[in-house]
Amino acid sequence: MAQFDTYNGITPKVALNTAAISSSTTTTGTNIIDTQGYGSLTAILNVGARTDGTYKLAVEHGDDPALADTAAPDPTDLIGTLANTAVSAAQTMAKLGYIGNKRYVRFNVVSTAVTSGATVGVTAILGRPQVGPAA
Repeated sequence: MAQFDTYNGITPKVALNTAAISSSTTTTGTNIIDTQGYGSLTAILNVGARTDGTYKLAVEHGDDPALADTAAPDPTDLIGTLANTAVSAAQTMAKLGYIGNKRYVRFNVVSTAVTSGATVGVTAILGRPQVGPAA
């Protein structure tokens, strides 16, 4: 029988490939996260090397696998707030939980006051698998 520690209870996914963001823009998440079979989803925003700017998460969700029906979730669909994910220091992380009822979720990064930029990535962590251990 499998042990359900953290290792066996989560599945990490790349939500946004780590890359340089060098302008004030919204950078669309690389991957749409399928939440089917999991009871929790947390996004981790990771800002590495940084010269300037502020970086925060934005969330889209829907029931279409390509997010053709995309919408911003209601604040009650989140644990934490989008504003509290704002990072303006190097080597800093922020987290945001998603508890909405849509199957597909995409995490984007909104950057402001950027002239040189930062290296930024987002990891999605699916947890509480209905069948375990998690992949």
